[in-house]
Formats: sequence, C-alpha cells, structure tokens
Amino acid sequence: MQGEKAAILIVGGSGQVGTALRHLPWPQRLQIHAPTRQQLDVTDEAAIVAVMASRKWSCVINCAAYTAVDAAENDAESAWRANAVGPAWLAAATGRAGTPVIHLSTDYVFDGEAKSAYRPSDPVQPLGVYGRSKAAGEDAVRQANPRHVILRTSWVVSPFGRNFVKTMLSLATRQESLKVVNDQFGRPTSAADLAAAIQVVALRLIESADPPVGTYHFANAGRTTWYDIAVAIMAGARRRGAPAVPVEAIPTAAYPTPAQRPLNCELCTSTITRDFAVEPRPWPLALDEILDTLMAPPP
Repeated sequence: MQGEKAAILIVGGSGQVGTALRHLPWPQRLQIHAPTRQQLDVTDEAAIVAVMASRKWSCVINCAAYTAVDAAENDAESAWRANAVGPAWLAAATGRAGTPVIHLSTDYVFDGEAKSAYRPSDPVQPLGVYGRSKAAGEDAVRQANPRHVILRTSWVVSPFGRNFVKTMLSLATRQESLKVVNDQFGRPTSAADLAAAIQVVALRLIESADPPVGTYHFANAGRTTWYDIAVAIMAGARRRGAPAVPVEAIPTAAYPTPAQRPLNCELCTSTITRDFAVEPRPWPLALDEILDTLMAPPP
C-alpha cells in the first residue's frame, strides 16, 4: 500500500530471542509485528499464507521452534512440525513473495565429536530428534528461499522465559549445592546479543542490493562448560547479595537424559564477523548484564 511503512514479521515473538527482538530500538521507518502463537502458529500453513498475503513484508524472522530437547525424543511429530514442516511452509511463502527470511537454528545439528569450533560449512550429524528436525528445517529454508540467512546459535540465556541462568538461581534458593556437568563444551549466547546480531542482518537484507546470504553462527565469545557457567552465576549472585551455593563438577554420564547431548557445541563465529561486522562480546560480560537485570532492586 502507498504510504505504508516497511515492516518486519517476527514469528515466535514470545520466546527468549523474540522477546529480546521486541525490546530492541528499531529504526522509526520500520514497523515490528510479533504476533502471539495463538495469532500465528508456524505449524498452521493457512495462517502463514494469510499473514504473508496481508501486506508486503520487508523481512521475516523465524524464532519459533520446539526446543524441549528431551521431550522431543518421545514427541517427534510435534518437534518435526515446529522445526521442519512449519519452517518449510514459511520459507516457501517468503520465497514466493520475494521476502528475505532469517531462520534460527542450533548447535544440536552437530554430533559434538569435532576437536575445534564448528564452522557453518561443516557437515551436520545430529544425535537426536531435536537436532534432526532442526537440520531438516535448515534444508527446507535453503531450498525454498534463496534470500535466506540461517543463524545457528547455542546455549541461549536471558532474563526471560526458562533457561540455565534462571534455573541455577532458582535451585540455589532450595538446595545446599549444585551438580553440573563439566565435560560439555560450548559458548553461551545472550538472547539480547543474538537479537542485536539478527537486527544487523535484517537491516542488511532489507537495505542492501546484494547482501550476504547463507548459514552463519552466533554465540558469545569464549569456550566454556556448563559447570564454569554455573560457578560464574553463583559468584555473580553472591556479589549481588543473592543466595549462592557451591557447585560440584560431574561428568555427563552421571546425569543421564533421554536425548544425547553433543559434547562439543562450540560454534565458530568468524564468518558473521567477516560478512556483517558482528563481533560477539565475551560471555561473562553478557552474563553480568543478565544478572543485573534479574537482580535489579525494585524502583
């Protein structure tokens, strides 16, 4: 429509990353639409077709996903619909409209056997239902819309929703100690930092005549373990006067789960720095910011 503002559609806007995207300051020339899941379910093809026909979108960002890694082992159909079938429909609809799409994916598309950080070009080898469904979603996006950026990330944490930081803080108020695995390696990701990276990519896709496309990785800088993150969370809580307890390191074998976890989840982020000038900051700085938000004194 003439005079209508350029608009970005965020699918899955109520999750950690979607919430962080909604909280970002966006250019005034852009309208941000982040419907609830009730308003737009990525597993509803008719709803996707309808929303794509409702206006000319400048970019679509897909943050929707089935992320219950263990539950997916016994609920493969739900995981596949949300992580593979829905993204295929969304990619097809955006492809027909000529609209660029940003699709979030995961480190779980890898098997964790690599000795160094995974590059975007490395072959995928998922271990479980969740990883397989996300890898299938990536393939569907690549095939249906050439104007895509697939952005893999890992270990997302934030002040919103359910995540490792909030779980550790909660457990520290009820337990005398914590047991956390110390043989799974990776890089945690602040949802706020990931959202800022997505914003850079989205604006480039909208404004550039020939933007970079393809698969990229984003995570905060610094290889670490869940144990080291838990220790940092407790230290940060203690500094802020919140409950903190000792953390005991345990092997993955001592904490069995329905889904097998990749032991090395570290993602190499050099290509997003090269192509989009996005430089991830160290994860301890991002963690401190999350703890500040969670433990801010009431106004």
